[in-house]
Amino acid sequence: MHLLLQILGILLFFVLYLSESTKFSPSCKLWRRFDINSLHKAGDVILGGLFEVHYSSLFPEWIFTSEPQEPGCSGFDPLGFRHAMTMTFAVEEINNSTELLPNLTLGYSLYDNCATLDIGLSAALSMASVQTESFVLQENCTGIPPVIGIVGDPFSTFSIAISNVLGLFRLPIVSYFATCSCLSDRQMFPSFFRTIPSDVFQVHAVMQILKHFAWTWVGLLVSDDDYGLHVARAFQTDFAQAGEGCLAYTEILPWGYDLDIYSKIVDVIKSSSAKVVIVFAHQMHMIQLITEVVKQNVGGLQWISSEAWTCVEGLHTPEFMPYLSGTLGIAIRRGEMPGFQNFLLNINPKQNSKEKDMVHQFWEHTFECRFAPAPAEWTEAGGALCTGHEDLQNIDTEFLDVSNLRPEYNVYKAVYALAHALDQLLRCEPGRGPFPGNSCATLHTLEPWHLLYYLEKVHFTTQFGDEVLFDENGDALPTYDVMNWQWLQNGQTKVFICKCTEIKNILFQPPRSVCSESCPAGSRMARQRGQPVCCFDCILCSEGTISNTSDSMDCSVCPEDFWSSPARDQCVPKKTEFLSYHEPLGICLTTASLLGAFICAAVFGIFTYHRSTPLVRANNSEMSFLLLVSLKLCFLCSLLFIGRPRLWTCQLRHAAFGISFVLCVSCILVKTMVVLAVFKASKPGGGATLKWFGALQQRGTVFALTSVQAVICVAWLVSASPTPHKNIKYHNDKIVYECVVGSTMGFAVLLGYIGLLALLSFMLAFLARNLPDNFNEAKLITFSMLMFCAVWVAFVPAYVNSPGKYADAVEVFAILASSFGLLVALFGPKCYIILLRPERNTKNAIMNRCNTKAYN
Repeated sequence: MHLLLQILGILLFFVLYLSESTKFSPSCKLWRRFDINSLHKAGDVILGGLFEVHYSSLFPEWIFTSEPQEPGCSGFDPLGFRHAMTMTFAVEEINNSTELLPNLTLGYSLYDNCATLDIGLSAALSMASVQTESFVLQENCTGIPPVIGIVGDPFSTFSIAISNVLGLFRLPIVSYFATCSCLSDRQMFPSFFRTIPSDVFQVHAVMQILKHFAWTWVGLLVSDDDYGLHVARAFQTDFAQAGEGCLAYTEILPWGYDLDIYSKIVDVIKSSSAKVVIVFAHQMHMIQLITEVVKQNVGGLQWISSEAWTCVEGLHTPEFMPYLSGTLGIAIRRGEMPGFQNFLLNINPKQNSKEKDMVHQFWEHTFECRFAPAPAEWTEAGGALCTGHEDLQNIDTEFLDVSNLRPEYNVYKAVYALAHALDQLLRCEPGRGPFPGNSCATLHTLEPWHLLYYLEKVHFTTQFGDEVLFDENGDALPTYDVMNWQWLQNGQTKVFICKCTEIKNILFQPPRSVCSESCPAGSRMARQRGQPVCCFDCILCSEGTISNTSDSMDCSVCPEDFWSSPARDQCVPKKTEFLSYHEPLGICLTTASLLGAFICAAVFGIFTYHRSTPLVRANNSEMSFLLLVSLKLCFLCSLLFIGRPRLWTCQLRHAAFGISFVLCVSCILVKTMVVLAVFKASKPGGGATLKWFGALQQRGTVFALTSVQAVICVAWLVSASPTPHKNIKYHNDKIVYECVVGSTMGFAVLLGYIGLLALLSFMLAFLARNLPDNFNEAKLITFSMLMFCAVWVAFVPAYVNSPGKYADAVEVFAILASSFGLLVALFGPKCYIILLRPERNTKNAIMNRCNTKAYN
């Protein structure tokens, strides 16, 4: 509605100013002059052209002025300028031809639409009206029209607006890039032609690609204009009616730089299951879209491009290509124009008298300079001034790359179509013409519809071998190239072309893109809310459940001792976990246990070999030997905690551990008591004390203390014996084999009794720590029991908080740490003297040391 009102308003304005210009004068006079970026060449007949040389406008509203204004466009587009230069090249080539229009010189008036509808439409109206301030031909203002035809506009929306207005006057318009299928309506647009195929054919071409690769679930992105919206409508009808597939989503890409909308669109793409994305939009839309795709790192998509951006090299960047590699695109026919590159190289601003026209702007953009008089801020900033002598051959620019001429080739064909129509018009023989009375049109009687008649019948072949003709709707023959973008390992982009009606030899690995794949075994079907029935999600069965058939609606639960396989398609026995001899932790603990037992045996052998030496005899050799045996048992009992728990190992491990450590600590306690007794006996009147600590009494004390622990263990095993247990609380997919203690009270009493004896030994040793060294080893016992108590105090919380095999590992570590502590503290210094300092292992040395410290 907005577009229609705008068209009607401008049309009314156009009619009013034409009527005002002829109301008071027998001659025609331009009421107001239009001044915007343009390029002109005089000729017998003038062709008009509309091109996107800039891509934004600074003053889109007031463009008809009584005084000239500075160009209001910004953002120079070199490729758009190359399109305009293609028209000048074609005109020059026709003027130099001796076969086409031999006695007539073509001129041109090219205008920049600035990618703005107001400017494009106003430029078209300007070309359709007079070009000079005033002229006198006839009183009814008939004569040669300002332009006899227009090449352009490239935009579908702009072409709709222009054709709606100029179609009233049957002024021929030949677009080279407007593809909207709506423009094929001959009743609405009777004077519109195009050298690019309609989107109807392009949609069918894309559908052939989708069918070839069995892509039935795709997303569609279109620009917010007639070009995109008509494509969306065609897809929503043709794609569904053909039964080829469904659209997962349809999103509209806005004009302008609304980053939030693009971010939301990319979110839709990312969240969709469709892996194929079709984009019918323009270059600026794609740059913004892919920038957001890169930002959100959305990869793994198959892009299908429309002709509007298939050949845009601005997208072939190291930033974009990792995401666009493999893109398939529909491209308009590529052509060749011999001599075009030399023509571009000979462009020079000195050939144009008008300052700041398109050529001047191109020159300033290319060489980054300004023609005098340059803006003050430019010169103050040290900017260079253009001389016009700069050499284009020294510039690396896409503008000079003529290896992939596609829109340019359409411009070339559009100019030649108008020229061929005009040539046929001028070759008309009087009396045999197609107009009333078999008349012919002449330059002085030429009306737009005269040329329109011949344009509808144009049929010629280009130098490149392509036929040019228009069907009853003004559409060109639907010929496309299928393009495939490939990102090479050297960081370059190669575009492969398939010139065929069927797609083959495409060098990429196509993805699967269907609404929903069949759900395999191990998953279940879940309907998607608001989606077609054929669209569903395949939900992987949860842990512990399986489905062994495809397209299952539910998953079944595995038995207790079984768990689901990684594929969730069968139940497999659960893994078992225990402290094994084959895992690194078990190997380390086993090695440490055997090492400790070996060291105990080695120390036992050393003490046995040197049993007659004063040092061994002075330190209660019998208790020392018994202590070494008990320590060896402590080391070996830790092996019962390693390996698969069985009933006998569960029952034996804690009993062996408790009895071995009580035996060890009892020996230490007796040794400490003997030290105190010996020291007391050395004082006057203390000799009777030793009779209570003879060899028999020492053995009896150790046996009695150990027997108490044995009774505790027997009572524990009888009342609530430890048993092996399959624990599934720690891991759902594992069975943890462990020994349950049976009675927590029994285990606590066992540990408590060991702790009581250890604390008693520590206290006695602490009291005797300052006694003469030759009478006792109280300092060593104090240190050893301190380490022993510290290890087992830390053991309790660590054991309680360690699950499964780690609880066994903690207990084994505590056994080994306390055993090594006792072994090193009690026997390390003695072995050092026996083996390395034998001079101190004599009675005199011991006695002198005694005397020295006794009297200090």
